[in-house]
Amino acid sequence: MYTLIYDGTFEGLLTAIFEIYELKLFHVKLIKGEWRSGALFEEVLQIVTDENRAARVLEGLRKKLSAAGIQRLYIAHMAEMEHEESTLIGFIRYVFDSDQNIEEDYGNKYVMRLSEIIKMIRRERHRMEAFVRFQKLKDEIFYSAIEPDFNVLPLLIKHFKNRYADQKWIIYDIKRSYGIYYDLHDTQYISLDFSETNKPGNVIAAFSEDEGIYQHLWKNYFNSVNITSRKNTRLHLRHIPKRYWRHLTEKI
Repeated sequence: MYTLIYDGTFEGLLTAIFEIYELKLFHVKLIKGEWRSGALFEEVLQIVTDENRAARVLEGLRKKLSAAGIQRLYIAHMAEMEHEESTLIGFIRYVFDSDQNIEEDYGNKYVMRLSEIIKMIRRERHRMEAFVRFQKLKDEIFYSAIEPDFNVLPLLIKHFKNRYADQKWIIYDIKRSYGIYYDLHDTQYISLDFSETNKPGNVIAAFSEDEGIYQHLWKNYFNSVNITSRKNTRLHLRHIPKRYWRHLTEKI
């Protein structure tokens, strides 16, 4: 068994694939970051990301997969789901070892698992699109904190850029400590430095004067349309799990 350590980037993943074929490795385990192992009979290889090698692997994938297939693979890796590196390696090796397009070969465990991962990522993206609640800050920027299960923030750019094209906004993933800032023209990735008294999920000190009024009106509207006799807690929790409540104005 070989353990491959890489930097967590997509290019690093592709470089690892290059090394697997270059060194003719069969049983491998891919891990992001540093690795200290006391396991016997296990060799550890540090993968140094190489853009040229990554480009060669990507070019090979483009010959075997459709553009949508490449995108699905990239999204699955970008989502940073734990313990799924073996799925990505297995899928890519199956692509290269097959003579035909395998994107719909759901009889293969790696193809099937990748499809399941994409479904989970898309479901999380749709939830974030629905659950984002902006708060107006003193500098006229609208701010929202989120904590998605997976790294779906880059997948939200198109939706919110189209929907809120006329206002500056920040959507900040406090679990991963980075966000997206839209300045009325372009978006960019940012990292914010929050003080101890002003946590990323709570920016009350920076609210504009009328933000409290708008939040109060929204809560009143939410309560007014809530029909008590038709309350279905189980269904409500299925559509809006409790882990999202802390960032929903109507639930605070």
